[in-house]
Amino acid sequence: MTSGSVCAGGDLPFVSVILPVYNEMGYVGPCLESLLNNTYPANRYEILVIDGRSTDGTREYIEALARQDARVRLIDNPRRFLAPGINIGIREARGELLTRMDGHGVAAPDFIERSVEALREHPDAWCAGGPVNTVARSFIGQVIATAIRVPVGIGGPAYRTGNVEGYVPTVLQGTYRREVFERIGLLDENMIRTEDDDLHIRLHQAGGRIYITPKVRSDHYARESLSKVARQYYQYGYWRIPIILKYGKPATLRQVVPLAFVLSWLALVVAALLWRPALYALVGLVGVYLLVLLAGAIMAMRKHSFLVGLCTPAVFPLLHFGYGLGSLLAVLRFVVLRKPVAGDQGGTSLTR
Repeated sequence: MTSGSVCAGGDLPFVSVILPVYNEMGYVGPCLESLLNNTYPANRYEILVIDGRSTDGTREYIEALARQDARVRLIDNPRRFLAPGINIGIREARGELLTRMDGHGVAAPDFIERSVEALREHPDAWCAGGPVNTVARSFIGQVIATAIRVPVGIGGPAYRTGNVEGYVPTVLQGTYRREVFERIGLLDENMIRTEDDDLHIRLHQAGGRIYITPKVRSDHYARESLSKVARQYYQYGYWRIPIILKYGKPATLRQVVPLAFVLSWLALVVAALLWRPALYALVGLVGVYLLVLLAGAIMAMRKHSFLVGLCTPAVFPLLHFGYGLGSLLAVLRFVVLRKPVAGDQGGTSLTR
C-alpha cells in the first residue's frame, strides 16, 4: 500500500469514524463530543454510530444529535455484538480512512488529525494509532484503571504505555486504510471479544504493519465495579483460545501466562490434598504471589496515590484469575468437548 491511498493529490483524506455502541448512555455523550470537536476539518469526516438497539436512551440521544449535526449517522446493528457492528460500519463508510472508536473512549482534540498524519508519514503502515490512557470517574474506577496500567496488572502492552513509538502487533482505536479490508476481508464475526486481534493477525500475515505513536492520544474509561472488570477479563481470556486455535499459536507469551498460572494453582491445590510436599509448594506459591501483589501496589502508588495503590491488590487477582479461568473454560469447551466456535457467546456481554 502506498501513501497515495492516504492523501490523493495533496487533499486531506475523508475519514469515517466507526463507533459501535450498546447501552452506553453514561459514556457516549463525552465520546461523541470529543469527536465532533476535533481539529480535523468538519467537512472531511463523518461519525457512524452503529447501535445494537440500545434500551437505556443511547439511541434517542444519538438520533437527536444526528438531527443537529450532519456528520453523525445512526445505523442499526441487529446482532448487537462488536464485530457485526464494525462490519456494518465498514460497509457504510464513505472514507478513505476508517477510524475505530469505542463507546467508552474519548478522543484528544487532534486525534483524527494526528492519526492521518501518522499514516501519511509512514506509508508502509496499514493502520496507525496511539496509546490508550485508562481513566475513571469513581474511586473504584481509579483503582481498576491504575491496576490495569501497571505491568503486574496485564503485562504492559505497548498500547497501554505512553512512551512507545514504532511498529507493534496491535493497537486500540486505530485508523486503517480502506484497502486493508478490501485486501484481507472484514472482521470475523465468530470472534466475540477478540475481533480486533484476529484482524491484526490477518493484517500482519498479508504483509501489513501497524504503527503506534504517542502523538495519537485517546482515553478509555475503565469499568466502575470489581464484578464488571472480573467479567471483562474472564471474557478476554475465554475468547483468546479460539484465536490460538485458529492460528495455531498465541500472538504473545503474555496471552497464555494466565492459563498456566491458573493451572498451576489448581494442580497444587489438588496435589496438596494427597502429598505433603505439594502443600509446601502451594504455601510457597501463595507467598510469592503476595510479594507480586505488593510489588504491583508499590508501582501503583508511584503512578497514582498511596490510597489508590494500596487498594490495587484487590484488582490484580481479578485480572489474573479472571483471564486464566476464562481461558481454561474455553479449552474445555473448544478443545476437550470440541464445541464449535460459531454461534458461541461465552457469557459475553454486549459492550466493552
